[in-house]
Parts: sequence; C-alpha cells; structure tokens
Amino acid sequence: MSLKFDIRPTPHPTPEKERAAKLENPGFGRVFSDHMAIVQYTQGQGWHSARIESRANFPLDPAGAVLHYAQEIFEGLKAYKRDDGGVNLFRPDANAKRFQDSAERMAMAKLPEDVFIEAVEQLVRIDRAWIPGGEGSLYLRPFMIASEVFLGVKPSAEYIFSVIASPVGSYFKGGPAPVSIWVSENYTRAAIGGTGAVKCGGNYAASLRAQAEAIEHGCDQVVFLDALERRYVEELGGMNVFFVFDDGAMLTPPLGTILPGITRDSIIALMKDSGTKVREEAYSIDQWRKDAASGRLKEAFACGTAAVISPIGKVCSASGDFSISGGAAGPVAMGLRKKLVDIQYGRTNDPHNWIRKVL
Repeated sequence: MSLKFDIRPTPHPTPEKERAAKLENPGFGRVFSDHMAIVQYTQGQGWHSARIESRANFPLDPAGAVLHYAQEIFEGLKAYKRDDGGVNLFRPDANAKRFQDSAERMAMAKLPEDVFIEAVEQLVRIDRAWIPGGEGSLYLRPFMIASEVFLGVKPSAEYIFSVIASPVGSYFKGGPAPVSIWVSENYTRAAIGGTGAVKCGGNYAASLRAQAEAIEHGCDQVVFLDALERRYVEELGGMNVFFVFDDGAMLTPPLGTILPGITRDSIIALMKDSGTKVREEAYSIDQWRKDAASGRLKEAFACGTAAVISPIGKVCSASGDFSISGGAAGPVAMGLRKKLVDIQYGRTNDPHNWIRKVL
C-alpha cells in the first residue's frame, strides 16, 4: 500500500533565532518541532488523509475509545545529522515491523510499513532544521490511538496515526555514568500471554509506581523480575539488560514477556560479528548477586533508543545491595556504545545496512 502525503508547511514557523536558542540545551522530550504527520483510518475505507501539517492539538471527543479502553501504541527512533550535513535514520524498518506487531496484539488496524517509514521521512525532511548538531538528534515518536466515539468494549473502528518530533541533546552529559537500579519485589511488569512484548502506553503506566519506589530508595531505575516465580531478571522500566562474564560471553533475558528492543537486537548482531557468544536465557537475581560477588560477572548494562547504552554500577534491593566491578563503566559496554553511535551518525561502515539516508 502506498499513500501520497499532502505537505502543508506551517504558516508560522518558529523564528530561526528562537529555534537556535531551544536547540542549545533541548533536554529530552520537552521541545518540539513545527510539524507532525497524520494518517487516519476508518473501517471500510482503510488508511487515508495522509498529511504533514502544523503541530497542533487533536480534536478528541470525551468518548474517544483511547480514553476509556487504552488502545494506544507507540515507537521511538531518531534522526541523526551526519558530518556531511545529511541525515540518517537507524533501522526504521524494524520500528515499522514492531509497530505492526504491537497493533496486532492490541487489536488495532495495522499500518503498512511503507506508510510508517514515509511519514517519518517526510517529517524529518520538513523539520530538518530542528536536528541538533554534535551528539544531539531528532527523537521521533510515531504513535496510534483509537479515536472512535463509542462507549463499548470492542476494538475501535477508527484510528489516528501520528508522528511528532523532539530535538534532544546527548542523554548523558560528560559521558555515560553507571546507573543504580532497584529490584522490584512488589510489582511485576508482564506475564506470559500479556502485553510485555508490546510497546503500548499501559505497560509504561504500570511501571511508574515501581520506578517511583526506585527513586524513593535513591536509585536511578527499576528492574523487574518475572511474574511467575519472582526470580528471573526481565528488563528495566524502559530498557533491555545485558550481562558480560569473565570468559567474554554475554547473556540477555529471552524474549516473550519483554520488549524486543531494536538496540538489543543490534547489540546481539554486533557481538556475534566479533565472534562473541550471546546467550538468550533466564538469569536469576540470586545468580546475578552471586556472580557479581565472585567476579565472574564483569559488566551489566541496559540499552534502549534514548540512552543507547547505560552501564549498571549498583543493584539495590530489600535483601541488600551489591555492585558490579566496583561500580565503574566497563570496556564492553562503552565499546559497544561507541560502535553503535558511530554507525548511527555515519562515522563508520554499516555492515548490516541498518542506515537509511533521508537526506
């Protein structure tokens, strides 16, 4: 399926001086570009009315299905400015495929992958001036909501797909510092057959109380255990996790109840390229503690689109705290981060053809 986007440039673009001031220190997710992409879906008609227009509020009826039954999914990816002035996207096809998988699980209309990618690319083209230089990037947030006006428990017959853009600076000022994480023993993130592998708002809403508990205990992030036995490490509030051992091998929790992260998949591919064995298998919190104490575990790190890679220095829980390799960032995590970032910005070769050049 292919849709032609109607391009409607905003009649009131942000003045250049004001935009430059915002790009100096944009933070994360607080500043937004001038435009947005919109595509609508109506049962019987399919996807239609594709357009790029001024970023504005949605007219949403109080009985809109998303407000009552939470049919909502989203993605996150970035546009990177190359040294030659061009712009890269990193694996947008993987985001488009995961978006379809999320829609399938949430009984929503599936957006064709080419429409997803075209919406992202058109928005990047019209708002390219909002891409910061240096280690900054343009964070892109494609999302879909159920918009049918109906109070009844059934899949919506109408949807709005949109993409908005937010310029962001480097996630870590002064380089990635090791984070501390809190082991959640009161809350779980997902169970088998649930929506753990789906990028839907409800998963993140359910994680917020556990994240607040982590902050109350002086930690940066929360890590969840499996819902069945409360033993096995699954993922952080919004990031996948990896473990590096003294024999050079790596381990990451298996898919099923966790999000199939695109950064996660990229790390596995890069490590396999280098001949490193990456095991996808269950790993208990007790084993994590034991391996950290014995020195068998050399590094632990989390990964995701926003931060790329975050070293884990300390693990806290009601059963006591422990650190990994003295709480310092390890060479494997930092080496992987540099390799990924260099690919994303076009500074090195791209062995898996992950980069899509928009400009």
